[in-house]
Amino acid sequence: MNISKNLRFVALLCLWVVVSGFGSGARLLAPDADLWARWTAHDPDSTQVLSHAAWQDFLDRYRQAGQGGQVARVDYGGVDAQGRQILSDYLSDLSVVVPAQLSRAEQFAYWVNLYNALTVDLVLDAWPVESIKDIDLSPGFFASGPWDAELISVAGEKLTLNDIEHRILRPIWRDARIHYVVNCASVGCPDLPARALQAKTTESILQQAAEDYINSERGVKISAGQITVSSIYDWFYDDFGSRDRDIFDHLRGYATPALRQKLDAIGEISDTAYDWSLNGVVRP
Repeated sequence: MNISKNLRFVALLCLWVVVSGFGSGARLLAPDADLWARWTAHDPDSTQVLSHAAWQDFLDRYRQAGQGGQVARVDYGGVDAQGRQILSDYLSDLSVVVPAQLSRAEQFAYWVNLYNALTVDLVLDAWPVESIKDIDLSPGFFASGPWDAELISVAGEKLTLNDIEHRILRPIWRDARIHYVVNCASVGCPDLPARALQAKTTESILQQAAEDYINSERGVKISAGQITVSSIYDWFYDDFGSRDRDIFDHLRGYATPALRQKLDAIGEISDTAYDWSLNGVVRP
């Protein structure tokens, strides 16, 4: 099966249904990596190290680790006034940073942490909510979700989540593992990282995040002799390679020996799936 063609056709067909009023409004076609050139400026000699201690404090308080491949959840309903203040102050601190004065490594940690903190903050503003797609902040008649809403100003520019992910992170760093550390507050998404990214820890966090997701059923599920992978691999097909085999090889590269053996035995991807339910703590 050619998922690069067949599933893209399905996505286009589903989008037509959404536009026609019959669909759920899912973000079926992801934006391209479209470089915003002003954010390429950096200082390779910079020794400035940003503190992300406040974000780590928030994560330690409200992120709950999943067990056995289960999704890590955020206790949105349990975030008290102190937690909201910690997050608000952290975002305020990030808004006055001048990214061009940072090294590339510091920039990467900055943008990922900013994306994740903004996502948690907008869910808290809309709480209670069942899915991030229900937070309709994006402008435009056919827009849904919050991804095109201007949420913060950095260096005099108003930025959206889509700007950070698709116009800064993806086109500048060109690392498919970005998809494992930017969190969209959904069950189907790779986990919100337990640790705030820092320049010195980024590589180990990227590596672990890729392994954790691919070896969970949210990343790769094998049932009745068929392989179902996360829709992320179709939405961002080109980030993982230029052909189906590249995606397959990417999965094998992070799979446990047991999963790799199953992948090799089947040999092709049959379907994709994604769960947009909120990654919040479920209470009885």
